[in-house]
Amino acid sequence: MADMIIKNAYILTMDPSVGDIENGVVVIENGMIKEIGTSTQCSAEKVIDAKGSVLMPGLINTHCHAGMTIFRGYADDMQLQDWLENHIWPAEAQLTDEDIYAGTRLACLEMIRSGTIAFADMYIHENKVAQAVDEAGIRAALSYGMIDFGDKEKADKELKEGSAFVKEWNGKADGRIDTMYGPHAPNTCSRDFLIRVKEQAVKDNVKIHIHVLETEAELNYMKENFGMCSIHFLKDIDFWGPDILAAHCVWLSDGDIKILAEYGVNISHNPNSNMKLASGICPVSKLLDNGANVCIGTDGCASNNNLDMFEEMRMAALLQKVSTMDPTVLPARKVLEMATINGAKALGIKSGMLKEGYNADMIIVDMNKAHLTPVYDVASHLVYAASGKDVETTIVNGKVLMEEGKVLSLDEQEVIDIAIQRSKDLILKINN
Repeated sequence: MADMIIKNAYILTMDPSVGDIENGVVVIENGMIKEIGTSTQCSAEKVIDAKGSVLMPGLINTHCHAGMTIFRGYADDMQLQDWLENHIWPAEAQLTDEDIYAGTRLACLEMIRSGTIAFADMYIHENKVAQAVDEAGIRAALSYGMIDFGDKEKADKELKEGSAFVKEWNGKADGRIDTMYGPHAPNTCSRDFLIRVKEQAVKDNVKIHIHVLETEAELNYMKENFGMCSIHFLKDIDFWGPDILAAHCVWLSDGDIKILAEYGVNISHNPNSNMKLASGICPVSKLLDNGANVCIGTDGCASNNNLDMFEEMRMAALLQKVSTMDPTVLPARKVLEMATINGAKALGIKSGMLKEGYNADMIIVDMNKAHLTPVYDVASHLVYAASGKDVETTIVNGKVLMEEGKVLSLDEQEVIDIAIQRSKDLILKINN
């Protein structure tokens, strides 16, 4: 007997060899997809009737600072350097383990509610992030964010902490947690430190998560100090490869794009954050045309200010259309690929498709809504009309984390209440 059957669904498989399945059935067993098709002979302990809904792969958020939900709305409408140096970094210095734990639980709750089944995180107090992920039931690729500013003693300390985290948590939470190294950016990490991080990551067989060319200020800094941009700087130290997840990648030349594609680098596009901080526009369509793997992330709540990947998909599509003045650029299905298949590739997980042998990581979207009626094209609706609020069921690793709008893996009100109290206590500390 199988663990679960979902029937009568319009299945958006994201599997190019199969396509969509009307009135489809998915059978789940031991956290994996056992069968997918139009019928089954299997029986199951639990049966979900998804009539009138879309069953699809859960979305994958490839750049996030989950604990920063505690700063949602804290410092808005200002320049990035002012925002970071005068507000966010001083506030982060006051954060405790419990603040990060509360913020990450809130992030996990928001992601489960809005259809995200996995996320890539880079932040501080990362052990508490891992604990929250373990308890929430979601999937994650986690990294401790490291900055050395050319200080050898700090570099040693940061790498030691990052390495300890990688070794302690990799493969934990029933395999739902993968770990990565998280050097912050080329302009906040020294050349020697980045070389050491790459060597350690190769030795530990894990990936690296890094910010790259988010701003023009970084581009100018790298050129002034090293005579080249971040892309060429990292190429010169043999940093690039398919094990790299590079967030933002806004200020790219055509030559930079070719390098990223050639080395198989995974690029996380964060449209809402880039717009809110006026960082610029990632040349997504050019990257894709050159064969690069581009996925989607939300960034942290302090610069977004939510974790809704449906909203992020819509913004990604619209931003490319208006920036290229071409309405055919980045059509709906391509954006869905970025948020599912491409994200799974970037994180190295067997998700992003509904296919036999893949992880049972999926969501059910209720299409019986005024703003989703009528339906001519399901993919179009999911990108241009739907939102995270339309997700009614979220399943990760074969376990139901939310069903018919009720979160089962977390006490929702408790998570919200604790986050509110921690945020109040934090502001008192900051202001004093």
